[in-house]
Amino acid sequence: MYIDYEPDHSVVEHGKATYREITDYIQQKYGFHVTNLNIAQVKDKLGFEKRENYNKGAEGHKVPQVTPEKEKAIMEAFRHFKML
Repeated sequence: MYIDYEPDHSVVEHGKATYREITDYIQQKYGFHVTNLNIAQVKDKLGFEKRENYNKGAEGHKVPQVTPEKEKAIMEAFRHFKML
């Protein structure tokens, strides 16, 4: 079966990158490591949709916050992967 289809280019497509791609990019460009938690915290600040994390840890645990330096690098990685 053949379907004639032309994509609608008026819809803005956002890039996608895995957490691994983001951490590898930051490691290569900046020389330091960011954790999945750091990336998730920045996504939360920006209101990105994420799937549910089933490994939430114990209630009352102190969760380390992302540093400004790492947040800046993650934001740049989001721009690089066209996620912003």
